[in-house]
Amino acid sequence: MAIERVKDYFKKYGIEDRIQEFDVSSATVKLAAAALHCEPQRIAKSLSFMVEGRAVLVVTAGDVKIDNPKYKARFGTKAKMLSPDEAEALIGHAVGGVCPFAVNEGVEVYLDESLKRFETVFPACGSGNSAIELTIPELEKYSGYVEWIDVSRLD
Repeated sequence: MAIERVKDYFKKYGIEDRIQEFDVSSATVKLAAAALHCEPQRIAKSLSFMVEGRAVLVVTAGDVKIDNPKYKARFGTKAKMLSPDEAEALIGHAVGGVCPFAVNEGVEVYLDESLKRFETVFPACGSGNSAIELTIPELEKYSGYVEWIDVSRLD
């Protein structure tokens, strides 16, 4: 199970006990915000795309959408999200629990500028009923991100 992979990953840093698991679903921004009692925009959603034959993750704030012209300018291709089956196979996490931690080898993680307005954000932890609160520097450290990008617009 992917949440176990994420727990093992965070164990290396001694923060696995910060993972929160819920009795309710947190598989969407709205559900996660309700489970965490926080604003939807503070949910760090991980979106999976195919770029030149490789899987990439773009982590954005919960209140933004991908801006297609910005995305195309950055990646040189149209935004094509992975199907749920592709996401699980290529990223290593099922839709609803996709996160930038303990991903499959070769997956590149990008952090969207929309996250920078928050002190802390809540990404999922590999399951549709989990999350962890991280500061932006912690998100940078634990996600192994490639770079900050600006490919979103307010919803």
